[in-house]
Amino acid sequence: MNRAGVALALLSAVLFGASTPFAKLLLGAVDPWLMAGLLYLGAGSGLAAVHLSRAALRLPAVEAPLRRPDAPWLGLVILTGGVGGPLLLMLGLARTEAASASLLLNLEGLATMGIAWLAFRENVDRRLLVGAFAILAGAALLSWQGRASLDGGAALIAGACLCWGIDNNLTRRLSSADPVQIAMLKGLVAGTVNLVLALASGADLPSGGAVLAAGIVGFLGYGASLALYVLGLRHLGAARTGAYFSLAPFVGAVLAVALLGEPVSAKLLAAGCLMGVGLWLHLSERHDHEHVHEALEHEHRHRHDEHHRHEHGPEAPPGEPHTHWHRHEPLVHRHPHYPDLHHRHDHGRMPAPGRDA
Repeated sequence: MNRAGVALALLSAVLFGASTPFAKLLLGAVDPWLMAGLLYLGAGSGLAAVHLSRAALRLPAVEAPLRRPDAPWLGLVILTGGVGGPLLLMLGLARTEAASASLLLNLEGLATMGIAWLAFRENVDRRLLVGAFAILAGAALLSWQGRASLDGGAALIAGACLCWGIDNNLTRRLSSADPVQIAMLKGLVAGTVNLVLALASGADLPSGGAVLAAGIVGFLGYGASLALYVLGLRHLGAARTGAYFSLAPFVGAVLAVALLGEPVSAKLLAAGCLMGVGLWLHLSERHDHEHVHEALEHEHRHRHDEHHRHEHGPEAPPGEPHTHWHRHEPLVHRHPHYPDLHHRHDHGRMPAPGRDA
């Protein structure tokens, strides 16, 4: 099984989880909504610098650029995940308790996996379901603060999580393109919109030092994390990437112990055990059955493995990995695989017992 996607998804979760205690340190001096805008702008600006430096250095392009047909999907990704999600979250936070909000935010992982399984037909079995819910149960336990109640803001926060679940699944459709370009555009647009809305609602700009610190946290915790998340989607699909990403609260809690001096509680240890079991169930997955690859034409970064045995014209870039438009001929074979770019096939006919675990 290709473990690169697992490593990318876990690193994405680590970076995002690490951003939480650092952002918490800044919240005393920065309005929460303004903070969201600064984090997104930091992500977009940092990745813009990376993107422009690649062009300035004339480095060979190994990732496929976004094309005009991608624009509607990217627009929906920014609208749902970069604008709709944060806006609903801020409106919900103003109407509900912190305990309820932290628990409800775990619905993002559930929404991502549910949409992937039900709407996009990613394959799932009992092992993956148990593993996913163990991870989510650990995240919910970690965010439990002794009591929680539902109120008018709960529906808004649940709506934010639904927006992010839709965003994650729509981003899967763009995952063959350059992840830096995707995350850059999302950060710049979402950051600008959230910053303008925060200032319009009466928030004051913080000091230059706080803005710079928020930008650095945003670049690593949001920008780099999102780029890695896109790569994880490319290799694993939305459901599995979402499950691994749900480990982010545990990473943040562990760092809070080290950075903020918070105690190591029984709740943290229990959540870690639940998440560890869920992670092991996912890491030990073996999905192996005979499957059909239909004819397919697309563009993405690739090497000439068993799925890329195509002819090259004179315009094809030299070396590997490289990117160019290519055609996959129909193919029937069997090997372990994830629902990556080349394995989004139907699982209507269940494999024989013992062949798909």
